[in-house]
Amino acid sequence: MKFEVPRPPTHTPLLAIGVQNKRDFLPGEVVLLGAGPGDPELLTLKAYRLLKEADCVVYDRLVSDDIMAMVSESVEKIYVGKKQSEHTLDQIDINQLLVDKARSGKKVARLKGGDPFIFGRGGEEVQDLLKAGVACRVVPGITAASACTTYSGIPLTHRDFVHGCTFVTGHLQDGPDGQQLSLPWDVLAREDHTLVVYMGIKTSPILSRELIKHGLPGKTPVGLIRQGTTENHQTYRTTIENLSEFIKDNEIKSPTLIVIGNVVNALQEEAMLGDITSAIPVGNISI
Repeated sequence: MKFEVPRPPTHTPLLAIGVQNKRDFLPGEVVLLGAGPGDPELLTLKAYRLLKEADCVVYDRLVSDDIMAMVSESVEKIYVGKKQSEHTLDQIDINQLLVDKARSGKKVARLKGGDPFIFGRGGEEVQDLLKAGVACRVVPGITAASACTTYSGIPLTHRDFVHGCTFVTGHLQDGPDGQQLSLPWDVLAREDHTLVVYMGIKTSPILSRELIKHGLPGKTPVGLIRQGTTENHQTYRTTIENLSEFIKDNEIKSPTLIVIGNVVNALQEEAMLGDITSAIPVGNISI
């Protein structure tokens, strides 16, 4: 007598788009979930539901302990966190791990800090999943640029100050002359623009030098947001000309978001003058 190993159900199409994102989470599928920047209350309802339905969770370094506490103890949890030059697994091995777990019939939640498609290598993982014939979908998360700045009282856009906002990564890339920070400096060095730099602490000297060299005034405000939206949320303010020295003097480490532009101080004067009790009706105060 022959026994056949049951195969995971076939998903059509492989990548859920539009209303297909409402389909059931079935065995053999990988769902990339944006865990947000750290505060567990910023996790979306969809991400929470799918996380609860998963029976395998592959998670990154920037996923908070509070988020991981939502995962059932019976669920398989695999840590694949990466720091600069310190990788638990190389990206190619992470991609293969996702394929293998899906092919074994698991409901796989790939849990990533922030948003999977904003400097989260989510696009690379989806590409490899599709090439391997593995069904997948992506659930967006609140990215650090939005959440951390909001928690720090910094509006990314304000019509009195800027006309646009750009997100870049401060990671060095291999080039013909060694590792370089290859960015369109002429486009980024604008006073009417907000520039948000992910993973830019180690390359801050290059950021300062090149932006000033390409015309950004040295007095341009800079905000540094460390461990944004968590219990250890910290906000620092300096200027682009003092950025590198400020980071060194204050021993600021990753994960820290860098925000460059006049919006950094847009609400400072009002915030300093304000009093939280001024918004409370006198009749509601007990003495």
